[in-house]
Amino acid sequence: MTSQFDSKLHSMVLSEDGSYTAYSKEYDEHYHSTKDGALHESLVKHVQPAFKTKQDQNEITILDICYGLGFNTLATLYYYKKNNLTSKLNIYSPELDASLVKSLKDFTYPKEFDEFKNIILELSENGIYDDELWHVEIFLGDAREYIQTFPHAKFDIVYQDAFSPTTNPILWTKEYFRDIRNIIKKDGVLTTYSIALGVRLALHENEFILYLNKGENFRDSTVASLSTLEQFLYVNIQHKITCNPQAKSLSDKDTL
Repeated sequence: MTSQFDSKLHSMVLSEDGSYTAYSKEYDEHYHSTKDGALHESLVKHVQPAFKTKQDQNEITILDICYGLGFNTLATLYYYKKNNLTSKLNIYSPELDASLVKSLKDFTYPKEFDEFKNIILELSENGIYDDELWHVEIFLGDAREYIQTFPHAKFDIVYQDAFSPTTNPILWTKEYFRDIRNIIKKDGVLTTYSIALGVRLALHENEFILYLNKGENFRDSTVASLSTLEQFLYVNIQHKITCNPQAKSLSDKDTL
């Protein structure tokens, strides 16, 4: 383990799958569940459920909110190679912390990412990587601004993986998910680790249909889409509202 990773605001922490995550001193949270494991969580809560419906497409465009340590993006590349996919893959990821991105060249990634060291370095130094199959681009700045002005095609997949609503509520409000609705395809898939009712209400209020991502060796998470998905267990949000009549979604005004 090197000593050059950003130590002012972050410290590396070993998670239970043997991969390192980081603890943010600013947000007082880990970037991943230390119980589920950094690599394992990225794969089972984001990449695998998203690609259940998308891996046969000729081109896949992904929004990775937020880049953080880069695990969701790198786990996507790992999954892509492991499963011999041939789709053109575009990944766009906003990240507010430029110094964090710069320091990732010294982060201790799992051995599964060894073959991506050149990509990690390129993204750390220049914020962009491009070849004939993969285009990965990091936007250094505010995620809300980014998704409101994104100039490219709509997204097939959104990894909703910001810090929790408690510490970073602006990326979990009903207005935020309205912006996401505007840039995700009708048959697009959103994945998130959160099963909080307030988060699900914010998605529901923006016409997302909610599903449970459930499996062995990880805690439940949420999949959402503007279209019906057959691969997941449907969440009856109306029943949950009836059982929790005082529950409400977050609004931008609640974050002021």
